Amino acid sequence: MSSSLIPAPVRTPVPDHELLIQLLGRIPDPRCRRGVRHPVGALIAVSVCAVVAGARGFTAIGEWARDAGGVALARLGLERGGVDESTLRRLFARLDGCHLDAVLGAWAATRTALVAGRRVIAIDGKTVRGARGGSSQAPHLVAALAHGSGAVLGQIAVREKNNEIPAARDLLAALDLAGVVITMDAMHTQHDTATLVTEAGGDDVLTVKANQKSLFAQLKALPWTSVPAVTRTDRGHGRRATRTIKVIDVPAWIEFSGAVQVAQLRRTVARKGRRTVEIVYLITSADATTAPPAVLAAWVQ
Repeated sequence: MSSSLIPAPVRTPVPDHELLIQLLGRIPDPRCRRGVRHPVGALIAVSVCAVVAGARGFTAIGEWARDAGGVALARLGLERGGVDESTLRRLFARLDGCHLDAVLGAWAATRTALVAGRRVIAIDGKTVRGARGGSSQAPHLVAALAHGSGAVLGQIAVREKNNEIPAARDLLAALDLAGVVITMDAMHTQHDTATLVTEAGGDDVLTVKANQKSLFAQLKALPWTSVPAVTRTDRGHGRRATRTIKVIDVPAWIEFSGAVQVAQLRRTVARKGRRTVEIVYLITSADATTAPPAVLAAWVQ
């Protein structure tokens, strides 16, 4: 994706579709000016709507555009009639995919919800299912996902899973982190990553597992039995999930960049008569005023 900064959400008085067209209109048009009938932003907006509606290829996108009608196409900026599949295919063959990804991430950011008063973004690595072809491996991505909506705010492809750490830092550097909470799994519990987030004006919530042997042992040995707990149970999707969290100020002898609080989180999930329990430890740069136990638990659900 592009290294340009993805802006924080900005609520504007314009309708959602107009905001999308405005953002897409900032993408450089790779086509020759001669013979161009439709703005590049309008063509991409039509394609986005078609894909959201279920289109999975240029033929289907072209069919959606044909069936949408003049009024709908005009609202998306396509004011000079319809568009055929070949036009869209030629455009996307030349388009800067990284720039498009950054712009769509910026638009998705305007539609994110707040979680306990803050915008929360999870950095997570995933292998793209169903994308493996022949002898080639399925693409592996590091993505920034908005809590509450699941919107992808940005993503970077990596060759192998063990390259996730530098890729995640590149992705974080492309986001506006001011006032944002970043949650990351144990792989990314690194001093340099934590420093990047806090220096950019955000807070981190990092998971600590056995891959950080010394830090994990220190957290596990804390007197958690004497710490009061906050418990919350949620039901949905055929399961019951109970999260019990205990939080204390970070002891002076635990050294981790920007750490202010540490927590023990116990997750108990019951589904179809089966019960699983997981205990993880967390470390965060957010203080007790900003992130009391109930808020911290909401951020990491």
